[in-house]
Amino acid sequence: MSAHPRLSMNQGTIKHASLPEAIDAVLGAGYASIGTWREPVQELGLAESAARLADSGLRLSTHCRSGFFAMPEGPARRAAIDDNLRAIEETATLAAAGAEGSTAVLVIVGGGMPEGSRDVIGAREHVRDAIGELAPAAKGAGVTLAIEALHPMYASDRCVVSTLGQALDIAEDFDADVVGAVVDTFHVWWDPELLPQIARAGAAGRIATYQVCDWATPLPADVLMGRHYPGDGVIDFASITAAVEATGYDRDVEVELFNADIWATPFDEVARRTAESFAAAVAPHLAASVPA
Repeated sequence: MSAHPRLSMNQGTIKHASLPEAIDAVLGAGYASIGTWREPVQELGLAESAARLADSGLRLSTHCRSGFFAMPEGPARRAAIDDNLRAIEETATLAAAGAEGSTAVLVIVGGGMPEGSRDVIGAREHVRDAIGELAPAAKGAGVTLAIEALHPMYASDRCVVSTLGQALDIAEDFDADVVGAVVDTFHVWWDPELLPQIARAGAAGRIATYQVCDWATPLPADVLMGRHYPGDGVIDFASITAAVEATGYDRDVEVELFNADIWATPFDEVARRTAESFAAAVAPHLAASVPA
């Protein structure tokens, strides 16, 4: 069995897998790439995680996730900055261990509203300032900080950056190889400015990664868990994927699914089902078959 050569399994899709279990599931389904998560890497240890990734022959597509610093100066912000510096080190180490074509991309989720605040604009500026503080370390490590815009329903508790345009407004303060943006279909499919903003991101060389999954209603009580396999919802993968491809983006495409039923399914079955859904809904719209 062989998955599409540009398909990457974001480890969040099989959340309860250890890194060795995730690597086994991905390899068994014929993938060439994986996106890692920090918690399983830390559980195994960074050095051992890098060794396992090197032995697997898989590319690294992204390391998820860091950020959560949309608050004013104080102990919580200092702790978040320190944690992000560790995440930069993790990303650089794992990317160096991955196969040829690996990318040192650290996904950044800005964080929700500070407790007691109603100033969403100010919180977004805290994100900008934190990125500025981290950018020198990222540049020195050869890591790209990829700002992910989350759907507006998450602005209060998870991410005050709600559109690709807002992510780019922050990213443009920095070199493109240091700060870019995530295009995640689940979060941005609804945006009437999405296609022009994808073109804007591409023209500036700021699409750090492309993540896909589908949106279907009704949403679960925990709206974080509402992601579906590509093709099982309402997202137009043809137009979005074509827009991303038109920018010249030719790297891995991640499937990232947060869904309780999927998380309860055996890892190898999820890997196979993910590859099948990607082949049907996304792959026909990819212009290139092998990542650069």
